[in-house]
Amino acid sequence: MDLISLSALDLTLAALLVVALAGLTIWARMGLGRSLLIAGARTVIQLLLIGLVLQTLFDHAHLGWVALMALVMVSIAGYEVMARQQRRFAGLWGYGIGAVTMFVSAFAVTVLALTTMVGPSPWWEPQYAIPLLGMLLGNTMTGIALGLDRLTQTVWRERRTIEARLALGSGWSEAVATMRREAARSGLMPTINAMAAAGIVSLPGMMTGQILAGAPPVEAVKYQILIMFLITAGTGFGTLGAVWFASRRLFDTRERLRLDRLKPGRHT
Repeated sequence: MDLISLSALDLTLAALLVVALAGLTIWARMGLGRSLLIAGARTVIQLLLIGLVLQTLFDHAHLGWVALMALVMVSIAGYEVMARQQRRFAGLWGYGIGAVTMFVSAFAVTVLALTTMVGPSPWWEPQYAIPLLGMLLGNTMTGIALGLDRLTQTVWRERRTIEARLALGSGWSEAVATMRREAARSGLMPTINAMAAAGIVSLPGMMTGQILAGAPPVEAVKYQILIMFLITAGTGFGTLGAVWFASRRLFDTRERLRLDRLKPGRHT
């Protein structure tokens, strides 16, 4: 089956739906119209640019360019994690905790999948490496952002309880154990829900895209299962790591709660 090409008119009609939604939110005074329009414009510009970049990268495949692209993606994702915190760590810690844990988890899982499961030749073939890393980074970014935001907000709200536990002799880890579990749960829940609903409530994006492109449904399903398991692993390891490091950062070497290491984010 041949791929059905989309015209500019097709995309314009889809865009008009978003414009209509923005108009409705403006009429209802929800304060979301401007955000919807800006997000829509960013979607078009960013995807067109990345399409051109990827086409150039595919035509001139080289490990150095692939590594540079991956580094740019991780760097931007790290910033997005930091920007979405209502209370984030001051200084480089606000950026580093999310970026480093995301890099370690998503990058490690991507390399493992490329070298042992997917097996393109060479293993860093951009046609496989960049989309796979992008899917893992996107989901890991969401999990880490949700986990860190839940942790810092809960610790700020329950600071008196934590200090009381410390005064009664609890260590830092025990004092925030409940908050840490809830933060990790918050970060992992969207991924767990996506796995539970896959194929029954929703058809995941990658599988749908492959089927629309003419791939046999069974092959599309196998790739989607692989991707969902990889996403779950990357998101899980990244979220657990980020929440643990953030929890430790909230206490000094004498195990005193240091809320002065947090500062309000731009969304507070």
